[in-house]
Amino acid sequence: MRYTIVGCGLSGAVIARHLAESGKEVRIWERRDHIGGNMYDYRDERGFLIQRYGPHTFHTNDSDLYEYMCRFEDWDEYILRCGAIWDGAYTPTPFNFTTIDTFFPPDEAAELKSRIAEKYPGRETITVVEALDDEDDLIRRYAEYLFEKDYRPYTSKQWGIPPSEIDPSVLKRVPIRFSYADRYFDDLFQVMPRHSFTSFFERLLDHERISVELGIDALEHLSVSGNRVAIDGLTDEHVVYTGALDELFRYRFGRLPYRSLRFNIIYPDTRSFQPAPVVAYPQDPEVVRITEYTKLPEQTGEGTVCVEEYSQEYEPGSCEPYYPVLTEASIRLHSVYREMADALENLSYCGRLADFRYYNMDQALRRALDLAETLRGLVSPDAPSWP
Repeated sequence: MRYTIVGCGLSGAVIARHLAESGKEVRIWERRDHIGGNMYDYRDERGFLIQRYGPHTFHTNDSDLYEYMCRFEDWDEYILRCGAIWDGAYTPTPFNFTTIDTFFPPDEAAELKSRIAEKYPGRETITVVEALDDEDDLIRRYAEYLFEKDYRPYTSKQWGIPPSEIDPSVLKRVPIRFSYADRYFDDLFQVMPRHSFTSFFERLLDHERISVELGIDALEHLSVSGNRVAIDGLTDEHVVYTGALDELFRYRFGRLPYRSLRFNIIYPDTRSFQPAPVVAYPQDPEVVRITEYTKLPEQTGEGTVCVEEYSQEYEPGSCEPYYPVLTEASIRLHSVYREMADALENLSYCGRLADFRYYNMDQALRRALDLAETLRGLVSPDAPSWP
């Protein structure tokens, strides 16, 4: 049996490699003109390495996942630092004690940090959802301040809906720190590729049993026939699908909501444009955040390069889907499509779009490898396991 994988992002490429190493012929259909999915990067005319679809770093506490990535690329430690600017002042994110010192009078800042230490001894972070319900008036007012200055405007601009409608898991992604620590992530492994993410994908896909076809819209070839997926009318292949499930089923029960992004590259006449590689601008009416790629990773050259991000609704055929919009209604709708997909005997699916989950890169990798292990059991009990 040949395997057809729809999508050449991390999920599809990892599963393709695993199946190829298990002795199976694999073809990948990718709608875009490049490999790597949203992790694709390239060098611009000034020689700067830019990630076309927004900033990515690899971070994980799982040594197995890190070792898997090391099979296909060399990695250098990179500690990501991010921030936000409002009222003309910069603060690190996740918000920390520096945030308190920056935006509160000294006496009130000292009292707030003292109450936090008394209320949460030994605890390093709290979610804004928890802090908004805190019994301590001062701690709760601090959370309300952060919510009004950052969480609310950023969430509304990024997701296109009020924060009250978004699943709480989204608001919990960026915690509030109870220290001066300014790392964006706390994972044991935090790295960037020594060469590029595209180089990583080139090595990952470099196998004699893997063929990659770019510019192929799989949906023009796929259809559902009974309890199987057909490719141009034939149902003898196994399909691994990493796209949006509602598109696979032709929106039978309605569209799942995804957010897309629009990017604008600028070349400021300075060596450093902003204090951190990735900075959110919650008070800007349109710009969500700006990534300065001479800081991600550190690069030298003439001036600097920045990419502004603008959030927009995903419209099939006109832009790329990036983030599932998680609400009670959308989660219920996805469960309907998931049940339909689970009923198809020759279909597997995974990834941020297909699973309708807001995965980090290591979470997407783990999901892909777990699915690869399942497929390995269907392929051959003697197939090599990862890593």
